Amino acid sequence: MNHRKSVPVPPVTLDDVRGAQKMLTGVARVTAMEGSRHLTQLVGAPVHFKCENLQRTGSFKLRGAYVRIAGLLPEERAAGVVAASAGNHAQGVALASALLGVRATVFMPKGAPLPKISATRDYGAEVRLHGQVVDETLAAAQEYAAQTGAVFIHPFDHPDVIAGQGTVGLEVLEQCPEVRTILVGVGGGGLAAGIAVAVKTLRPDVRIVGVQAAGAAAYPPSLAAGRPVAVENPATMADGIRVGRPGEVPFGIVEELVDEVRTVSEDELSTALLLCLERAKLVVEPAGASPVAALLSEPGAFEGPVVAVLSGGNVDPVLMQRVLRHGMAAQGRYLAVRLRLTDRPGALAKMLGVLSVVDANVLDVSHVRTDPRLGLTEAEVELHLETKGPAHCVEVEDALRAAGYLVMG
Repeated sequence: MNHRKSVPVPPVTLDDVRGAQKMLTGVARVTAMEGSRHLTQLVGAPVHFKCENLQRTGSFKLRGAYVRIAGLLPEERAAGVVAASAGNHAQGVALASALLGVRATVFMPKGAPLPKISATRDYGAEVRLHGQVVDETLAAAQEYAAQTGAVFIHPFDHPDVIAGQGTVGLEVLEQCPEVRTILVGVGGGGLAAGIAVAVKTLRPDVRIVGVQAAGAAAYPPSLAAGRPVAVENPATMADGIRVGRPGEVPFGIVEELVDEVRTVSEDELSTALLLCLERAKLVVEPAGASPVAALLSEPGAFEGPVVAVLSGGNVDPVLMQRVLRHGMAAQGRYLAVRLRLTDRPGALAKMLGVLSVVDANVLDVSHVRTDPRLGLTEAEVELHLETKGPAHCVEVEDALRAAGYLVMG
């Protein structure tokens, strides 16, 4: 009798990913691979962007959603599908369902950005707004599935979804065969797991690094514990990777195949988004910019050539405005100062003249005249200035002090 233990069958294999790639032919775009001269100089090795922000629906999510729905039995398709998402997965499910002729219902949080709600409807899904946070939305979608028999399409915790996302990894190897490091944002882990299956099977020498937002980093404690662990109240501007608990299926793959998971700060995310826009002319959402944030935070940590997967570009215009402002502040390109001047005609014009000489752009000016700390003829002015960087900030403050102003910062 053979007493050898059976080898566990991996939940996703290279054959699964290759099958998904065939299924996605003519459905998902083979997205561009773009070089980044700025990051190449910073890292000291070639850096390329895998531009999933230019994918149909604006993110990689179409890949996994299509493969999952295409794999349903006829009776399951007839029952329709349901999903819960704040944006990218919603649009991926909506378009995949439309292409496959399947009825889709998508639950979205009440606070979801209007452009994402509109896009999901435009792709043909019925949108139901429920809950203030994704967890509440998810519960509503699962309840709907139980009541109606619709198939729940999980955003990351299913082998078919992971196989679909893994096609990004096959494209990376085809487009940049000399790659040594791949950086990819991590929320639930579906994209990182799929890429890891494809790449590590074919090229075990390639290092795969997952990147999480520090305020929503469930993988480091989960990997330390050896099981998925939830983090309380995940908070980050990167809503695409704001996931409180890793998926069971992707966690096992990430634990086995991903070399490292590191975290980045909100300042680093906003700076990375700004860099993508200014230097690469690419609109990337904060989650999609997370690999770039990791490169900026420690450029010497990665062997090149490096491929950074820009996973999505669906950023709400209001958030984009706030993030760009935050990114410019993180780079020292905004300066807020308070100073006192004599409250008399011409005093403000004189002070603005000093700023004009040092080429600082005034964005906002506010006056305080009634504070008890002020003298009878004094006024306090708060200035918000646009500058050219940290050195220019110092030059501006020095010029104001040299002109006799008390700069309080």
